[in-house]
Amino acid sequence: MNVLSAVFLLAGCALSLVAAIGLVRFPDLLSRMHTATKPQVLGLLLILVGVGLRLRDWTDVGMLLAVAVFQLLTAPVAAHMVGRAAYRHGAVRRDTLLVDELTPVLSSDPDGQSGRE
Repeated sequence: MNVLSAVFLLAGCALSLVAAIGLVRFPDLLSRMHTATKPQVLGLLLILVGVGLRLRDWTDVGMLLAVAVFQLLTAPVAAHMVGRAAYRHGAVRRDTLLVDELTPVLSSDPDGQSGRE
């Protein structure tokens, strides 16, 4: 079980390292935002699984599950809000977007109060 725990921990650390390198290396905001959420969340989940396999106490596993659930709930919402704010402030290069669904919404309601988010 210790070997399996070590494999999960190393895989999670590797994914988190790749995410950190991507944050530094990627050129634009949307790419950086992607690398800040996708591999980082999976890396953290793998680390939590590795720690859970190592500890095996129900109170510790319950706390690790709470951390995993909160991470899965907050990371996509935070990325969405950062992306939307960056789009509104012109930090996103619109020529790189394949589908731009936000322009019609913002042009019909510039304050964003239409309720359609």
